[in-house]
Amino acid sequence: MENFIVSARKYRPATFDTVVGQSHITTTLKNALKNNHLAQAFLFCGPRGVGKTTCARILAKTINCLTPTQDSEACGTCRNCVAVQQNGSLNVYELDAASNNSVEDIRNLVEQVRVPPSEGSKRKIYIIDEVHMLSTAAFNAFLKTLEEPPSYVIFILATTEKHKIIPTILSRCQIFDFKRIEIKDMASHLEVIAKKEQIPYEYEGLELIAQKADGGLRDALSLFDMLTTFGQGKGGVTYENSLENLHVLDYEYYFKMTDALLDENIGDAWKLFDMILKRGFDGHNFIAGLAQHFRDLLVCQHKDTISLLEVSPKNKERYLIQSQKSSAGFLMSALNITAQTEISYKTSKNPKLHVELALIKMAHLQNALNFQQILAEENEKKKFLALNNPQNVVGGNNSVIAENQVSYQKNEIENQENTENNTKLQEIKKQEEGFKNVKITANLQELAKQAKELEKQNETKETEKPKKIELALDENLRDFYKFYPQTKPNDAIAPQFFKRKPNISADKTTITFFLEEKLKETFEKDYLEDITQKLQLRFNNPDIVVKTDLFVPEVIEPTYTNADRYEYLRKRFKEIEDLKNVLGLEID
Repeated sequence: MENFIVSARKYRPATFDTVVGQSHITTTLKNALKNNHLAQAFLFCGPRGVGKTTCARILAKTINCLTPTQDSEACGTCRNCVAVQQNGSLNVYELDAASNNSVEDIRNLVEQVRVPPSEGSKRKIYIIDEVHMLSTAAFNAFLKTLEEPPSYVIFILATTEKHKIIPTILSRCQIFDFKRIEIKDMASHLEVIAKKEQIPYEYEGLELIAQKADGGLRDALSLFDMLTTFGQGKGGVTYENSLENLHVLDYEYYFKMTDALLDENIGDAWKLFDMILKRGFDGHNFIAGLAQHFRDLLVCQHKDTISLLEVSPKNKERYLIQSQKSSAGFLMSALNITAQTEISYKTSKNPKLHVELALIKMAHLQNALNFQQILAEENEKKKFLALNNPQNVVGGNNSVIAENQVSYQKNEIENQENTENNTKLQEIKKQEEGFKNVKITANLQELAKQAKELEKQNETKETEKPKKIELALDENLRDFYKFYPQTKPNDAIAPQFFKRKPNISADKTTITFFLEEKLKETFEKDYLEDITQKLQLRFNNPDIVVKTDLFVPEVIEPTYTNADRYEYLRKRFKEIEDLKNVLGLEID
């Protein structure tokens, strides 16, 4: 029985042209080979399963190929190419840095570098995979060799975590960033393999595998092998089989949920969500998928962004149809709700209710948006009528114009037969009747008189503005010292700032607080701006500045009496007490 070889190994690219989704890198490497502009060290970085190690092997094979093609590809038939393909080349070394990460391992590598390549090969190539796993000491031991290797040596480093590599290594390498493979490229590659293996498939099923792989071709090929085995006797790699085996929510659920929300049908939305939970899907994954669905609908509303939609042509049609039913306002608001729900989902004690509440909010979005639109229209109508009100117009002829404008608006609305416009029509008719009874009494002199009165009122207001108050240790400042801590009743730190008397500058604009070191840091970080603003408001003086200075406690020297001095000497010299008694001395 023939041994099974997984697709990731069986269909591993052997030339640059067969590498999937990394044309920006393969083109650069081919041009470097063609022009003989090869660097001494390469660093291939990117997510897992995107072709880093594969490209390193292809590059190593192509460098030592005896008969390369005109397109700078390895021939695949010479002895050097065959040796590399069979992992038996003496001039291409692969080192796993995850298990060989010590200084001793790197020293052994440096010793090997000194040996020139065997006859018939141009270069010695060292491929170091997962290079970020090397210890700092190993990196330092590797620096000199990496910077000035022998002319026949090329290093190819590969890593998934470039940020863990020390800068001195990065500066010595030519860096290539591999990107995640796009869904359409991955699905097309799986389609080629399915045809070669004569496996029945549906393109939607392959596309679902590509989405689940999240940009990694190796993951996609592993899923493809699993679904090939699952689908034997069940139609192969079909869309239904992929949904069942990969445990992915079908697009159909999201289309139905969006229709229910647009129709404001909360009951259907809750039933559908309950059905999703009963099928074993997590509410967190559902809300994340619904957010992605709203994003895709929003993408479809602009001609320039439709190309960003990564779905099959069949589903693209459905997205376009549903996007026409959904307003941009609804989608933006729904995206905001789903984002907030997704963030707080894990901290909720009742996740199901949390999602159901989000569905209720989204179901009422249409009503809210329509209400805002009606309010906007009403405001526009009021502005129009205010501008054309005869009471605000000087001269009798202008009142006739205003009445004509209202009549014109009435005739326009009469042509529309919906209920909303009929209501507006009735309001305008009432206003028209009011216009007929209005007597225009305004004249230019009266308006001029009113203008002068307004000017006088403005002048009075200017003179009534409160004046600036200078800082001083008077009742105002003392009141502030009592007032500020009261604004922060639960704050134990704020009252500590006001224990000592502050210093006020000669120009009465700068107040200095004297604080201990730690308290000073807290004040400057969290309280300085707030206290400055409140002082400026209280004194109506924007020139006030608040500063801090380090509090240094005064050191008071102790005062010693004669008795203190005698006691000190007596403890040190025992004979002094005998001398005192013999001479009959007394302590003052």
